[in-house]
Amino acid sequence: MCHNLLQDPNFLRWLVRIDQELAAPIHAEPCPCGGIRHRANYPRKPRGCPPSIRDQFASRLSFCCNRCRKRATAPSVRFLGRRVYLALVVVMKASRLTAKTPGVGQMCDQLAIPLRTLQRWRAWWVQNFPLTPLWQARCDRFLPPVAHDELPESLLARFLGPPASRLLHALVFLTPLTVRPRITLHEGR
Repeated sequence: MCHNLLQDPNFLRWLVRIDQELAAPIHAEPCPCGGIRHRANYPRKPRGCPPSIRDQFASRLSFCCNRCRKRATAPSVRFLGRRVYLALVVVMKASRLTAKTPGVGQMCDQLAIPLRTLQRWRAWWVQNFPLTPLWQARCDRFLPPVAHDELPESLLARFLGPPASRLLHALVFLTPLTVRPRITLHEGR
């Protein structure tokens, strides 16, 4: 499924539009210092991205205050934090892969992903993702509980619709992991 979605320019353009919609409120919101936020995108060299649309994935939407220069980076469905591979590749290709999985070598060659990288992603999903504040806060919303040893497949299975829709819902669910949490200071504390 992922390979088909990676080759579908409409799906990939849809991800760009979602990122733009996620960035709009960040851009419109004034900086806490009162300054205006201007576009200051981060350049990216996304791996796992088809060359035909690489230019649309060559930057991460971010903004910079004209007064204090503080950055505000928008959440993203295209990128999973600072990982260099597209989020959709990290979500879909981090299944139960081993060196003995049929076709894993060919898949790694097609997407230029070292097998060790796939194994690291798998370990992150099974060991680290369940410890994230996002998962700790939201895991109880899934009934029956999501099997941690089957992540990310068990998470994708909880979303309804065709495969593209489930993947899109999962990517939106993961957007809090794509940015550092904002720290807000409350008066009197």
